[in-house]
Amino acid sequence: MRYSREHKQETHDRIVRKASVRLREKGAHGIGVADLMKEAGLTHGGFYAHFDSREALVIEAFAYAMDRSMEIWRKITDDVAPEKRLALIAENYLSTLHRDNPGHGCSIPALGAEIARESPKTRKAFAGKLDEMIEMMADYIPNQPRKAARKQAIATLAAMAGTMLLARIAGSGELSDEVLKVGKDSALEGARREPKVAAAKKPKQG
Repeated sequence: MRYSREHKQETHDRIVRKASVRLREKGAHGIGVADLMKEAGLTHGGFYAHFDSREALVIEAFAYAMDRSMEIWRKITDDVAPEKRLALIAENYLSTLHRDNPGHGCSIPALGAEIARESPKTRKAFAGKLDEMIEMMADYIPNQPRKAARKQAIATLAAMAGTMLLARIAGSGELSDEVLKVGKDSALEGARREPKVAAAKKPKQG
């Protein structure tokens, strides 16, 4: 039976969506192709009709997940003043809801350590999406030169992702809550930091 191009694309997209959730839950090597295809309601044999390799699926799945994170950030900041957007993202990110649902959260704390050990092709693709995320966050830092905004965006994202990783390692008890709170306070402080104004130079006395 021949399927239309639209049907094949819908199936492809469904596999990517399902895989993006499972990979964030189980890790890049915690679930096999057969199980990923089963999650999408398909047989293992149909995998290569959609992807050249498992690596190709992993790349698409984490790219989809990072795109979804940025889409969520845009939605929650649509009606917020520019200077408050980065802090709102940090507050939303460093929540117990995000901590307890890695399958629907950011790919960086869920898969970052594993991706760092993957092939150059996978790392390059991940780095490209990471750069997009940094650029988006820098856009939410008004009244600063682009270089300074990007530097602050990187620091805030690192604080957010690192805090989430440690909070998940600690589980969901008091230590995890403590890590989440301290990390959130630090990330919010960085997100709300006002740009430094260079001191005016005094004229030389002649």
